[in-house]
This record gives sequence, C-alpha cells and structure tokens, in this order.
Amino acid sequence: MRSGLLLLLLPLQAASVAGLGLLVTGPLAGRWPLSVEDGVNRALADRRETLVTAVSAGMSRLAATESIVTLTLVAVLALLLVPGVPRVRRWRNAAFLAGSVAAQSAVFLLVTVVVGRARPDVPHLDAAPPTSSFPSGHVGAATALFGGLAVLAAGRLSGARRALVVGLLLLVPTAVAVSRVYRGMHHPSDVVVGLLNGGCTLLVMAYALFWSTPGTRTSTGLPAPRTRPDDSGAAHTATRIPAAAPAAPAGPGRAVVVRHPHGCDDGTAARVRALLRGHGCTDQVWTSTTAEEPAGALAARVAEADTALVVVCGGDGTVRACADVLSGGGIPLAIVPCGTGNLLARNLRLPADPDTALREALAGTTVGIDLGRIHGDGLAPTRFTVMAGAGFDAAMVRDASARLKRRLGWAAYVLSALRHLGDPRMRLSVRLDGGAPMERRARMVVLGNVGSLQGGLPLLPDARPDSGRLEVVLLDPRGVAGWLAAARHLLTRSATRASGPRLTGGQDRRAARGALEYFSAKRIDLRFARPQPRELDGDAFAAGTRLTAEVEPGALRVRLPVHGPAEPVAAAGPVRAADGAEEPGGARVTARPPARTGRPDGVR
Repeated sequence: MRSGLLLLLLPLQAASVAGLGLLVTGPLAGRWPLSVEDGVNRALADRRETLVTAVSAGMSRLAATESIVTLTLVAVLALLLVPGVPRVRRWRNAAFLAGSVAAQSAVFLLVTVVVGRARPDVPHLDAAPPTSSFPSGHVGAATALFGGLAVLAAGRLSGARRALVVGLLLLVPTAVAVSRVYRGMHHPSDVVVGLLNGGCTLLVMAYALFWSTPGTRTSTGLPAPRTRPDDSGAAHTATRIPAAAPAAPAGPGRAVVVRHPHGCDDGTAARVRALLRGHGCTDQVWTSTTAEEPAGALAARVAEADTALVVVCGGDGTVRACADVLSGGGIPLAIVPCGTGNLLARNLRLPADPDTALREALAGTTVGIDLGRIHGDGLAPTRFTVMAGAGFDAAMVRDASARLKRRLGWAAYVLSALRHLGDPRMRLSVRLDGGAPMERRARMVVLGNVGSLQGGLPLLPDARPDSGRLEVVLLDPRGVAGWLAAARHLLTRSATRASGPRLTGGQDRRAARGALEYFSAKRIDLRFARPQPRELDGDAFAAGTRLTAEVEPGALRVRLPVHGPAEPVAAAGPVRAADGAEEPGGARVTARPPARTGRPDGVR
C-alpha cells in the first residue's frame, strides 16, 4: 500500500534519459560510437529493397500512436475478461499493462521537451513527427506494450509454449527498432535508448505490482538471518534459531475458513473448498467478515469444537483480525492472499496466487511468528501482524477510495497520498523499552513486525517476523530533495539487499540525509503533540495522541511452504502449544485457543 513511493522512480527515469540525451547531442556527439551513426543510416538508405521496405512499414505502423493505443485498450479489456483468474489479479494485470504504456509515453514526452535532436540526414520513408528524434517513441511504446505482454505471458504459461510466446513478443520491439533506423527516422542511439526507456518503465511497474522481495529462503520460506558488522566493528551474527521440523501435509480435521466477501470471490472460494477437500479437510465451517466482525464468527467457531486449521481468505486487515483471535493458541493459520496489499503473505514468501499459496501451505510446515500488541487512546488493545503507523501513512490509508482499491489494488493509495504530501509535520516523543523519551518531528512513524512493502521495498530492513523485536522508522523528508533522497535510499537498499548495523535496544540510525531514522525495541511508546491518524495493517483507526506497542514472540502459528531441503538455520524454532508443551513445528494441533478473558489489557 505504501509503494506509491515507487512512482518517484519515473521522474528520476525521465531525468536520467534527458541527461543521456543532452550528452548524446552535446559533448559525446563526435565520439565513437556516435560518430559512426550517420554512416549506418546512409548505408541502410543506400541498400533499401522492396520486401524489406514493406516489412519495415508494417512494423512502423504497428508501433504508431494509434496502433499502440488501440492494441493497449484491446489487451486491457481481454485481461479484465480472461476466465479463471481472480478479479484482483485481473485488475492488477490490466493496470500493469496500461500503466506501463502510459508511463513510458509520459517519460518520452518530458524528454523530448528537454532534448532536441534532428532526424538523420537521409530520405525519410515515414512522415516525420514534430518531436525530437531522441529517444524513439515508437520503440519505447512497443517495448512497454509487447514487453508487458511478455511479462504477463511468462507468469501464466510454462515450458516450450512460454518460451515461444515470450520470445515472439520480445522480438516485436527489436524489429520496430531496426525498422525505424532502416526507414531513416532515427539514429541507432535513439532506438537503443527507446528500448531502455520502455524496459525501465516495465521494471518499475512490475516491481511495484508483482514482485515480492527476493532473498535467501529457509526451509520454512522465511528469510534467513543475516550476518553483518555492528557499530563497534566486531562481527555480529543474528541469533540462529533451530529449524522447525517439516510437517506432514495438513490431514483430516475440522477447518474454519474466514472469507472476506469482496476480496475472495465465488470462484476463489470454490477452489479453496476443493483444495481443502483434496487434503482431507472435509469438515469445513465457513464464516464471512463484516465491518462489525472483521474476523467473522471465528472466535465462536473455534470455541465450539476442536479445530485443526484456520484458513483466512482476505487481505492484511482480515489476517490481522484473525491473528488477534488465535494469538497464543495452538491452531495454525493458513493465509490465502486475496487483499489489496497482502504484505504479510509477501514478507512470508507465500506465492501471490491464492490457489498456489493454499496448496503449498497445506503441504508445508507450521512455524511460530511474532505479533505486535498495541493500544492507545481510543484504540482498544489489539494486535497487528505487519505494521502500525501514524501520520502521513495513516492519512493515506484512511482517505483511499474503497471503490478504487477494489479496482486498482495498491495504486488507489497513490491518489490518496498526493492529497497529503503537503500535510504539516507532527511533533512526537519516542520511548524505547522504558528509556528516556526522545523528541522528534516527522511526517510519519511506522512500527513493523515485518519490513517490506509492495514490490519488496525495504522500509524496515532489519524487521523479521521471528526476531522477538519490533522495528521503528521515522520518515521526515524536507522538500523534494528529501523525498528523492529517501526514495533513492530505499530503492538502492532494495536492489542490493544491503543494510547497516543491526540495532539493539535504544540505538538509532539515520539515513538518506536524515530523512529516515530507525530504532529497534521490544516495547515502543509514542506520544503525539496533536491527534494523528493511525492505521494497523492497512486498516484506518481513529486519530489519537498515544500508541503503545510491544512484541509477542512466537504468538501465532502459521502454515508456510517448504522451499527445498531443510537448511541448518530456519526462521522459527519449536512452536509452543496452547497448553505450554513444546511441539515440533510440524505437528498438527487440535487444541482450542484460550478463551478471551476480562482482563483490561485484553491479553488472553
């Protein structure tokens, strides 16, 4: 949901392409290989043949503005109507393709305003548009459209069929590039940068919409602990935790399924039923969420009979509500990602496809992950699985259109974020593990049990769901330069998977010229000078002046896929059952979770 920051890559991309264009038309114009470009254009013009000219004309028309717009509309409509694909995924695929073509065109137009380059001094076989020769708009648009279709095809097809379809689609922009040079419309460097422009746009859009965080996996699917130097220069190694024993596939037993009625459509629900039956879960009890009951009737259903498994078909908000019910108990939870962000599923390396995620979870292992317990003024004690925030982030979540979220997914938050870019900074105090309060100013504060946003953007690079700690980041960019510094820092870290020294209680670390400040603690107390909007796992809560959060280590049992052979280090150790007895992580538990008590803190 917070990955609207990725849009900052587009102006950076435009600036980079424009800078490259100024170099090409300026100090590098007389240097090799640019110095031989005119000779290439003249040689091709002197050797034109009827058949090649006809083929090049077809490729040039294929990448013309009218053709690209028409083909994009047809492709988007087809993506929205394709059968057998969940609705959220259909909209995401369509948004990816349309957004890639539109973003590439926007970058192209911005660059042509800055860079003016004459077309090659040879006979032109097409009408020369009024825009600059640099970069090639035809090639960039063809790369965005046909390259985008290749990305979608690669994710849906397999084997020789995938290789054939993807290969043919990727040949189109290359053929357009050669045709534009052959027809005298562009210098070779114009089409090369056109390919780069379209390719970079696809990378940004795919990164934001599809790709979860790459990284090392353990046998449980969680990232392996990292080793890096601490502040003193001594080697510091993350605590090695015994691996959870691989579990037998989920077998017969009672399964309670919590379904978000909007995120999990009828087709997905039918497939979930079939998958559970196929794994022996014939006794299924289904409950739907409502605004008043975000976990449905889960508490009542697990209390009335022994339950072997709880399956959550929804987004982070639904998972959070169910985790609050199951916290501290022995019933494992399987996540079927059907929401807008699905950040917990992404951070746990679950497949993005709901069917695949459930299938692999049922055949996987059970591990314990941490939860964050939080309360504040006007906020009853509850729990979160992903992140809690206040300020800019929470205002963006609060004001995002529900209708746009259903249609566009995380992109709906971008429009909401634009409304709050000018919001004033907040004054707050931060207290870690009972230490002295630290006074700060920031635009937002985020507490995290996991660290990656949409597309794997590492907002909290040290956060791990089994660390026994919560990570904190304050975002306080000053002006455009501050926002760009923060975006560059996060994106660079995402690309390199690098991080600074691991924090211990009370330590802080600043980055991106002070725009980001990190902390780590088991308990965090926040006090705001004025009421601030607040959010938990993508759900907005009433504004307030206080938040207190602390970690509950290993409080939730989760079914995760097994990725390859067991490794010496895994993400979670033995999971403690509800009665306090140690069990191997793979054992199936049929005990009920403890009943809720009347304690004022809400802890069972």
